This record gives sequence, structure tokens and C-alpha cells, in this order.
Amino acid sequence: MKSICSLLFALSFFINVQSQQQASVAARSAFQDDKFGLFIHWGVFSILGDGEWVMNNENITVNNYTKLKDFFMPVDFNAAEWVSMAKQSGMKYITLITRHHDGFSLWDTKQTDFNIMNTPYKKDVVKMIADECHKQGIKLFLYYSLLDWRREDYPHETGRTGQKTGRTGKGDYNSYLKFMKAQLTELLSNYGEISGFWFDGHWDQTAPEGEADRSSRINWHYDEIYNLIHSLQPNCMIGNNHHLTPFPGEDFQMFERDLPGENKSGLSFQKASALPLETCETINNSWGYNIKDTSYKTVKQLIHYVVNAAGRNANFLLNVGPMPNGKIQTEFTDSLKRVGEWLHKYGESIYGTRGGKMMPKEWGVTTVKNKSLYAHILNKPKENALNVEGVTAKIASVQLLMDKTPVKFKQTNGNVSLELGNVNFDDIDTVIEIKLK
Repeated sequence: MKSICSLLFALSFFINVQSQQQASVAARSAFQDDKFGLFIHWGVFSILGDGEWVMNNENITVNNYTKLKDFFMPVDFNAAEWVSMAKQSGMKYITLITRHHDGFSLWDTKQTDFNIMNTPYKKDVVKMIADECHKQGIKLFLYYSLLDWRREDYPHETGRTGQKTGRTGKGDYNSYLKFMKAQLTELLSNYGEISGFWFDGHWDQTAPEGEADRSSRINWHYDEIYNLIHSLQPNCMIGNNHHLTPFPGEDFQMFERDLPGENKSGLSFQKASALPLETCETINNSWGYNIKDTSYKTVKQLIHYVVNAAGRNANFLLNVGPMPNGKIQTEFTDSLKRVGEWLHKYGESIYGTRGGKMMPKEWGVTTVKNKSLYAHILNKPKENALNVEGVTAKIASVQLLMDKTPVKFKQTNGNVSLELGNVNFDDIDTVIEIKLK
């Protein structure tokens, strides 16, 4: 009898593990289908209008920086407007800053007094955003900083940043880890379904270059952190902006200011893995609100980011830095609205697709879904013909996605030559659908 009970327990455990693994696979696949998300950098740093790194960049002491909470009163914040804007822009998920490197928590946390409930506003922003995301059918990811420029128990002596914030105590990572796990437990227990966590700050305790740095993950106790998350919400995905090959327990890989396979920013030393991929970028040059930054990307540039990411089998996470009053500036909202209009017309060539077999070309990229392959011509070729590689299946038809105008083609040896002489090119993206038999 005892052996039978043991067998049944083992079988039950195996089935439970298998179901969680299947759920994880399903969550990853759904994430890849979503393709486009909204990143939100907002907190007390927004008051100073100089980006989210202002505490470090201006060497503001903990004592002086803490005073900012007494000025945070975002009277124009409206969670419904933020989530509706994301939805109308064609975004399928939101990644919200819950706590950045300055240590300010945007929710009703019991682990620190430096939080939104101790400002004049006294409202739980994470709860309002979470409730609205669940109401409007938008997935919610939470950004959480692994480092802290305020806390004494964070190992600030060995940190690369926050060295001039006036801390004199000795770091104690066991104490800090306990604090982080308690905060993560709050976020995973009190705000409904959380689709993912977006960690940042690993690089503060190690230079990001090189595979040798992988051993530093032991210092962070990621096994404890990741196991805690997956135990509380098995479908919750985990990503870490460490600029390295993904660690065990991570569910997606991110690239900061770079498309997978590129390293124009100097931050993407890692190669793209088999995990779902995501690239994040700003509309201007700043993550947090910066009153001086007017270098806005054009609508065309933003759409090209969406398309180029999809063609590289990645999602695109586009950032806004709301103003301290809770409003998102019109330079952002106007552009996002137009991106959403484009996706309303051409979204079938983006959502639910995977990157085509062909490597990105000077003219553009390809995406594929079911029996349709989409050639995204982002730059008009000099010739009146274009070659799409890696098409071995027989072709049923070729047409412009916009108006279904047929496009002449020839297929030989796994390549398709498209005749473009009579094609009316779109200024942003000429999408040609190749339907396969």
C-alpha cells in the first residue's frame, strides 16, 4: 500500500511538472505572437525631468533624494488612458517600472517607506494599472531593479553605480535578498495575473562583456528568485537585462537598444538564443522623462523597428517616459496612434508571425505565419526585381497585402524572384504576401 501511495505521489508530481512545462511553452509562444509592447519608465525621478538615472548622474545623496516623494502628486494620471493608448497603438502588453535603481516603489509595499503610499498621491499605481490591464485584455509585465542606490544592505561597496549617494553602512546581500523576495511575493500575490518579470541591474556587480561573467549569477541567487516566481505564478515569464546568454530559469531574452544580431549601442554582446526574443527602444533618446530631449523618432522609424524586430523573430518593446503629472506627452501619443493605424492595416503580417528563413537584407525582412510568407520591402530596391530566399514550398499566389494586386513572380531552386516594375511602393513598408500551397 505504501509503495502504491509513493507511486501515485510520484506520478502526480510528474504530471504537475509536465503541465507547468506545457504552460511555460504556451506562455512563451503567446509572447512571441504578441510582437509589440509598451515600456513605461515613471517614478519620482520624473519630477527632475532629467531621466531615470538622475540620482546617480548628479550624485544626489539618499537624504536629499528621499525628499522627492513629498513632491510626487501626479494629478493627471489615468490608468485607463494609459492602457487604452497602448491598446489603440497595437500593443499587446505593458511592461511597467515597479521599482527602478533609485529604490522608489510604485505600489503599496510593506518592505520600505520609500513608496507611492507615502507621497501626497497615496494611491497604488501598480494596482490601478494591473486592474486596467486585466479589464482591457492587455498583458502586464513588471520591471524590477536588482540594484538599489538607497539601501544600505545592497552591496554598494562593489557596485559600479550609485557610489556617491552618501551610504556609509556595510552591504549585506542576504538581508537585501530577503527584502527583494518579500517585494516580489507582494507583486505576485496581490495584483492578479502577472505575465512576466523584466529584471535589470545585474551589470552593476559585474562588467557585462564576456562569458566568464556567467559565474557571477551565483552572487544574485537567481535560482531562489526565479524558483520563487515560478512557484507563485508558473506561467509568469522571466527575462533579465544582463546582456549575456540567458541563465537557467529565464523564459525570454532581451536586447537593449539593439535588434538581435546587432550591437550598435555597445550593450548587446550576446547572441540570440532559442528563447523568445525582445528588443527595447525609446521614442526619443531617454527612458525616463527628460524635458530637454526632443530627438523624436519618426513614425516611419518606429514602424521599421516593429517590422525589423518581427523579421528577426523578436518582439518590440517601445518606451514612454510619462511626465511627473501623469500625462504622456503628445509627441509620444501622436506617433503611437499612427503606428497603431498602420498595424490595423498590416497587422496580419506582424502578429502571430515568426521570422522568415531568409536573413535580413538591405531591402527588408520576411515574416511567416501558417501558409503565408510576407516580404516587407522597407527600402526600395534599385532593380525592378527582388529575390526572396528559402521558399521551397510551391506557391499558390503572390499579391500586395494592401490591395491584393497580383505580383508577377518566378520560383527556382528555393528562391522566388518578384517582379516589381508595376508595383506601387509604399513610403513606409511595401508588404507582399506570398501564399504557399
